[in-house]
Amino acid sequence: MYEIKALPSASRDLEALEKAAFDRIKTRILGLRQEPRPIGIIKLTAEEGYRLRAGDYRILYRIDDKAKIVYLYRIKHRREAYR
Repeated sequence: MYEIKALPSASRDLEALEKAAFDRIKTRILGLRQEPRPIGIIKLTAEEGYRLRAGDYRILYRIDDKAKIVYLYRIKHRREAYR
């Protein structure tokens, strides 16, 4: 089982979300504990990491397999996620 760590930028993004979006995203994030590479993720090419969809939001994260940690670094609406 992997541990989830949110970097400060991801924590700020989570705090800014409305409740309905937060609940949907929280479910997806907690699923990363069991399977950090679920079906439907995309490996990012411009930067290191992965992208997971949660409705109109994107969860951007990196995986440290040796330490079994998933680092969340951005959670943004799809139109803002890659800027």
